Amino acid sequence: MCFSRRHNSKKNRAAHRLPQPGFTYIELLISLLLGSLLMVGISSALSTGFSGSEPVRGKNELNRQARFAMQRMQQAVSQSPWLLVPFADRMATVGWKENERDVLAVTLPHNIDSDGDGVADADNDGDGLFDEDLPADTSNDGASGLIGIDDDGNGSVDEGNAANDDEYHIGFALFDTNEDAINGDDDDGDGSVDDDPPADMNRDGCSGRCDVDEDGDGNSNEDNPENDDEDDQDDEDWYDAVVFYLSGSDLIERTPVPWDEDLSGSVDGRDFVEQTIAENVTLFAVVREPMTGERTQLVSLSLQLTASDGQNVQLTTQVRVGGAL
Repeated sequence: MCFSRRHNSKKNRAAHRLPQPGFTYIELLISLLLGSLLMVGISSALSTGFSGSEPVRGKNELNRQARFAMQRMQQAVSQSPWLLVPFADRMATVGWKENERDVLAVTLPHNIDSDGDGVADADNDGDGLFDEDLPADTSNDGASGLIGIDDDGNGSVDEGNAANDDEYHIGFALFDTNEDAINGDDDDGDGSVDDDPPADMNRDGCSGRCDVDEDGDGNSNEDNPENDDEDDQDDEDWYDAVVFYLSGSDLIERTPVPWDEDLSGSVDGRDFVEQTIAENVTLFAVVREPMTGERTQLVSLSLQLTASDGQNVQLTTQVRVGGAL
């Protein structure tokens, strides 16, 4: 028994001398130091990643805006029956080129019904026809050319008579207003065809076309010469202009609406809404290409956006009025 107690006592003392699990103070400090270094590395890597993604996000935003704006303009031109601005270049204006502009204007496509009343917005008189009875002020906005727009690129806006739709002046009153009847000819010799018609659109002195029964009622030439569609109304169907222009570095889209947007008491060419479709624009160029036997007008579009850090995106395209190939 005594031997057994001494033996057990030696076993217990031996057990107390075995190493205990855990970290020493030095080991703990080393672990904390290594952990701190690891966190700093991870933080630096994340920071570099986020910093590197900023330019990418900026370039993506430039691309998004540029593509959206270009798509809006392409759609407007391809669905429109008439290019309003730029004009064809004129021999008389040697100081600038009218066909190269920072403005694009076309007539409203016929498939838009923004108020949902079943009548296309471009059909102002609701008779199912389009632009068939233009007033002398073809955009019906009370301004020479398009209101608020430098149509001819000479640096002046809305100068002259409201009936002067192309803002073209050569010193003779006869050629300043209503000088280009809708007849397929360039009557005023300015390079554009049918660009500034009178209220009697074909200038033949007859209601509609002489000896033609426009409204199918069995009679011809039965009304005022300014009643081009013989519907008992005069000058009631005008050009509804969709306009793209620069305001500072913002590209603005102006769209006509069939309600009294300006609260003037009537609906006319001054009723439109505007929206910014691209920011940071450093180049906007529209070229009416010379006609060389083509049946439809070709338009070239260039658009460049530049961010504050110098990144830029530039897009160019060509599109035909009316979407013809």
